[in-house]
Amino acid sequence: MSRAPAFPLSAIVGQEDLVEALLVCAVHPVVGGVLVRGERGTAKSTAVRALAPMLGSDAPLVELPLGATLDRLVGALDVRAALGGEHRLEAGLLARADGGLLYVDEVNLLGDHLVDALLDAAAAGEVTVERDGVSAVQDARFLLVGTMNPEEGELRPQLLDRFGLGVQITGPRDVATRVEIVRRRMAYDNDPIAFAAMWADAEAALATRLASSRARVAGVRLGDRELQRIAAVCAQLDLDGIRGDLVCAQAACALAALDGDDAVQDTHVDRAAHLALRHRLRRDPLAPPPDGGDRDPAIDEALAEADDAPPPPAPPPRAERDPAPASASEPPAWSPDPDLGGTPPPPPAPFEPQGLPPHLTTPAPVPSRLPEAALRPIRRPRGGLAVVDGRPAHGDDEIAALPTLLAALRGDPGPRTPVHGGGRGALLCLIVDTSGSMAAHRRLARVKGALEVALRRAYARRDLVAVVAFSGEGARTLVAPGDPLECAAGATRELPVGGRTPLAAGLDHAAALLRAADHGRAAGRTRIAVLLTDGRAADPDGHARRALAGVVAAADRTVVVDLEEGRARLGLASALADAAGADLTRLVIPERAA
Repeated sequence: MSRAPAFPLSAIVGQEDLVEALLVCAVHPVVGGVLVRGERGTAKSTAVRALAPMLGSDAPLVELPLGATLDRLVGALDVRAALGGEHRLEAGLLARADGGLLYVDEVNLLGDHLVDALLDAAAAGEVTVERDGVSAVQDARFLLVGTMNPEEGELRPQLLDRFGLGVQITGPRDVATRVEIVRRRMAYDNDPIAFAAMWADAEAALATRLASSRARVAGVRLGDRELQRIAAVCAQLDLDGIRGDLVCAQAACALAALDGDDAVQDTHVDRAAHLALRHRLRRDPLAPPPDGGDRDPAIDEALAEADDAPPPPAPPPRAERDPAPASASEPPAWSPDPDLGGTPPPPPAPFEPQGLPPHLTTPAPVPSRLPEAALRPIRRPRGGLAVVDGRPAHGDDEIAALPTLLAALRGDPGPRTPVHGGGRGALLCLIVDTSGSMAAHRRLARVKGALEVALRRAYARRDLVAVVAFSGEGARTLVAPGDPLECAAGATRELPVGGRTPLAAGLDHAAALLRAADHGRAAGRTRIAVLLTDGRAADPDGHARRALAGVVAAADRTVVVDLEEGRARLGLASALADAAGADLTRLVIPERAA
């Protein structure tokens, strides 16, 4: 049974930026691929698959599955050949995509080691394999397209910058456009062959335009004025390095070629800036995400300022230039640890809690932090990682089949246990006491300051975060594992204080959440539970002790942060930690905030 034709690229409606970015990369592959960010149901995958036929009949479309190992990506020893005594390489997905398109859906959910490998190959045009006694270099020139839903987590800034273009898309809000999208999709689903035939002429015209643009792009002229404008915009936006300048210039040339022009015009620079620079903009990782509009105000403002700025003076002769000062380094713009110095970024707009009862308040954060050791994992994550090598097994160690076989073929029999590569972040479950007693001595205010620091650390380490709060009559999940960190930041800043202290209920709730978080992005991660409480609660029946023991059983590490202060102390937090086998610590308060 033959496969149905792909949905025609020329038939896609309402996603002009997405289609334009794909065409730019198809015309000028040196741009470096495109990252497509958007909510579900916005034609991300449809557009990528529609582009593949435009690249030529011999151009492969290779999809990188989410659960792929490093061996499958870069290649490894061909086991079937090895069993027959032949030592040869089995090509990985990177090499198989040579000359075509490599599509990575949910690229933000891939392990960093896989993303690093595919981005290195995309930049170099080849993949080097040094594995299992095999050494080889294979061509890997492909158009890289990654799609992701930001609600499921972000890519690290270092990886975002490696994608040439970035597109932020949302579903169209115009009713007529939505109607046309549904009409075309239903027509395609009813009869893909007839729908493809209906759009055959438009597809042929687009393919001809692409071929003509590829032939034209090398001769497109980028004048000094347009190049200066690009550099001025990137400088105004304070982008790191010059990759943004270069990609913007290359994209402008591709857009000119697509328009049939021999020289880059202002409109090409404008369109290229939004495609090449938007995902490179610096922003506070805990701030609310930008909207998915067609234009970014910061880029528009930088373009306008570049138009108004006078041309820079010619540089002085080399001999007249002043030497650079001996110490030109500057302190970092901000540090995730408030005690390390540096200036923190401006805080995001405050959340406005609606409908809070009169007895509840929302204190503002006060600088403090958790000790670094309190957030450090102590066990290896459970499963879900790529096996990259093997070592001799001992006792009841896990056995790695392929390294064991390869060792036997090399004359070194004996079982091997896997060495896992590409470490994943942890799952950090924050269990926060928001009862009325937490208002005393600015306890909750300090907790909020500590949580913001912990969230910045989680962002840098790609940890998932869950937040459970308890007060009044029970506990609730404020942030589920895998929710964007800006949601966690907003929830912690909005935490109200008031009511009684249902400590046992909060711990039971957190234990159930941890036990349930064993699938999707949370699977295989080290689980760290952090309870922040002043322990101002009675526990005559031992319910809280049993509940904390449940958290300890569900987590790989449990830390109790004792917030109790003053002369009259109940000591419940310390007693709970001792009884359940949890670690005990206190917040670190900077002297200036004490």
